Amino acid sequence: QVQLVESGGGLVQAGGSLRLSCAASGRDFSSTYRMRWFRRAPGKEREFVATISGSGDSTYYTDSVKGRFTISRDNAKKTVYLQMNSLKPEDTAVYYCNVQATGTWGQGTQVTVSS
Repeated sequence: QVQLVESGGGLVQAGGSLRLSCAASGRDFSSTYRMRWFRRAPGKEREFVATISGSGDSTYYTDSVKGRFTISRDNAKKTVYLQMNSLKPEDTAVYYCNVQATGTWGQGTQVTVSS
């Protein structure tokens, strides 16, 4: 089994920053797993945000967050991060982390960006 717990969401003004964390646990979790961040804005479908390889040397972002968001991981802590800078109101969403290999999702953390 694999469990994921996201944290770090909150309310921030446009232009501000937040850092989300996703802590993994469970005997089946492997540090080799590719991890992903998704988000779901009100009234919209869940969309991909960013992904990182198990080693951390390969990352990819959706166009709307490139240059503003950074995904990283600390395998010793079994934690993946999403540093979000220059936040915009359109970044408002519930953010979820995901283990691609197992299909595991966390419960999500709310990010609200005020204009």
